Amino acid sequence: MKVKRIVTNIAAATPSEAEKFYSAIFGLKIVMDHGSIRTYSSGEEMTTQVSVASEGGSGTPVPDLSIEVDNLEIALERVKNGNIEIEYGPVSEPWGVRRFYVRDPFGKLINVLQHE
Repeated sequence: MKVKRIVTNIAAATPSEAEKFYSAIFGLKIVMDHGSIRTYSSGEEMTTQVSVASEGGSGTPVPDLSIEVDNLEIALERVKNGNIEIEYGPVSEPWGVRRFYVRDPFGKLINVLQHE
């Protein structure tokens, strides 16, 4: 047996609120919408990963979700244009990533990163 996919599920009273964050900031497209659940995707093939941590690195809290992008500066500009508070960073970490933390509309801590 092999794991084919891992899906993150975020509890939300109004799933449509995800649009202004996951679509506007990250360019994710809706690939399923049943009203009570919306699924967003980049369409990219990804490696299945599950991380378990006691901290988020550099003394930060463990994020609920990490989103790797190919251009951190564009993501950062979109976050700033959306008046979304940056809780950490942007910073280049000693393990070779540049990243920042923000919260999505549902309060989840998001680690946005790019490998350097």
